[in-house]
Amino acid sequence: MSYSELSIWLRSDSMPQHLQCKRAYRKFTCDTTAIGASPWRHDDTKLPSEILIKILSYLDAAALFTLSHVSSLLYQLASDNALWHKIFLKEFGCKRKQNHKCIEDLLGKTTDVRDLNIGHWKWLYFKTAADGDMCKWKKHLRAVNPHTGLPSKTEQVLRNLHVTWQLTVLDKSKKQSFLDVSWFMFSESSVTLCWSGGFPDLQHISALQLCGVRRIALSCTGLKQPAQRSLMVNVDMATVYKSSRHVGQDRLVELKLLQPGVIVGIWKDQCAVAFVMFCLHFHKLLERSTQGSSVCHFIEPVGKPCADDIDPEYGLHGYFLHITLHNSKCRIMSESFSKLFCRKSELCDGLMQLTAISRNRLSAHTPLSGSVTFPWRCEALCGTVQDCCIMTLTLLDEFNLPVWCVSSAVCLKADDSGYTDYNYGGDYFLIHYKEEDGQVKINLVHDGEPQIHTVVGLDVYIATSKINSHFGTNY
Repeated sequence: MSYSELSIWLRSDSMPQHLQCKRAYRKFTCDTTAIGASPWRHDDTKLPSEILIKILSYLDAAALFTLSHVSSLLYQLASDNALWHKIFLKEFGCKRKQNHKCIEDLLGKTTDVRDLNIGHWKWLYFKTAADGDMCKWKKHLRAVNPHTGLPSKTEQVLRNLHVTWQLTVLDKSKKQSFLDVSWFMFSESSVTLCWSGGFPDLQHISALQLCGVRRIALSCTGLKQPAQRSLMVNVDMATVYKSSRHVGQDRLVELKLLQPGVIVGIWKDQCAVAFVMFCLHFHKLLERSTQGSSVCHFIEPVGKPCADDIDPEYGLHGYFLHITLHNSKCRIMSESFSKLFCRKSELCDGLMQLTAISRNRLSAHTPLSGSVTFPWRCEALCGTVQDCCIMTLTLLDEFNLPVWCVSSAVCLKADDSGYTDYNYGGDYFLIHYKEEDGQVKINLVHDGEPQIHTVVGLDVYIATSKINSHFGTNY
């Protein structure tokens, strides 16, 4: 078999490409043995590396990447810097003057490929290809949805860039398990991810790590594409589980909120994990999913609005709020509110109160479009937790910059404050979400149709320390 014939074998589409590689090399080594050459083996090859490198020089990036999964020897040879330097120049060298100045810098700094670590140019090739796609698709994030105040094409960009998410489960013996997402669902301002199956017992889990995984599209089949991992959430179970909050239960599972946006379903009376859910807000979701590293989060650049010494209530007005209540199947409520404000004299207990729906304005009261429920499913079982759902909130300042963004599970409880509204004759309920940066209180009344509630009050409380940090003020 000649080098060109081997190249044709590797590019055929009749079977997965890494199997094609093994089959082609088996035939090639049989041919070389027939003429007196030593047969090639995975562990002890007598075929000179120069000949193997010459064979590999006929392949493209997809075939080289696929071939690297055949054996440790071929992994090393298929990562040769000279091979990938040639592929890099062919793919990106002609584009230097058109787009990236960084490509000029890369080519100028690394002239002798022999002085570099193995796989250096392979890494640069995939990184440059990924950055090029990123620049192309990030342009689509400029269009803003006026209803949510967020980029309107976040889901489309994530899908086109082949972004997925992976959960790493660490047990107390430091063993790692990598789980691909079981299912996910996009809503208008967040995405809900769920993993089920493959979990050790709850008491044996030491940490949960969520990583964004971006795969580089190559023309190879039967094998996962090269991927870039970005750490997004790191949950230390030893610390977090003790302070977790109960948010609901049904006859099969109990829901625990480990921290904002992280929900774990535990089988009742078994202390075993049924599923783990993450709720991710759209704000900077693309950057958080792709621009960190496997051990470090993406750090958002700090940008503050210009200070205003003339306005005595600077930073206390002009807010835009978008809030949704939803679950894994449907949207329960979606409302936007603009021109929210709080007077300086109304700051109390270190909190700034923004009232979106006042109890005194009957015309602003909003009925929910469905019941407050939390459907779940894992493997062959499913169920529905009553009086629980997901709340996604986006608060923007007068410059349309995010002040507070959250997506997390919330629960509906009876309101014991003693408030009475004579316009309604039903029972009163409260959704109260609280974290360090702020609080949300949603007052509801059940009046009439079963399981349907009306929102009669909506207040958002922001910590004044967060306002001062955001605006550079001193309230």
